[in-house]
Amino acid sequence: MSLMQLVFAASDAFAQVAEGTGPAKGPSLIEMLAMPVGFLFIMYFFIIRPQQKKAKDQSDLLTNLKPGDEVVTTGGIIGKVRAVAEAFVTMEVANNVAIKVVKSHVTGLTKAPVAVVKDAVKA
Repeated sequence: MSLMQLVFAASDAFAQVAEGTGPAKGPSLIEMLAMPVGFLFIMYFFIIRPQQKKAKDQSDLLTNLKPGDEVVTTGGIIGKVRAVAEAFVTMEVANNVAIKVVKSHVTGLTKAPVAVVKDAVKA
């Protein structure tokens, strides 16, 4: 028996089985919707919800900033807040050295108080 005869015999056998069982039924509506609904559920609880919570925490941090808070920026600059404006924060990063940064670039409060360096560079 050649390979072609074997393939045709197998296809004839499958055709006969299909004829004897009646029309093929597809999956039910519940079976078809289970996978997409499950996928959306997983996406919401593992991606969307944590991202919304993080954005809310960041917004709360920026609205509650006050002078005297020790903060860190996205660039890694750590300093003490001197003044808070609508869009900017003035930070003291060393003794008598203040910089103005965009408020949205403040990423968090420092865990432990950071001492302002009195003499940053000694010759």
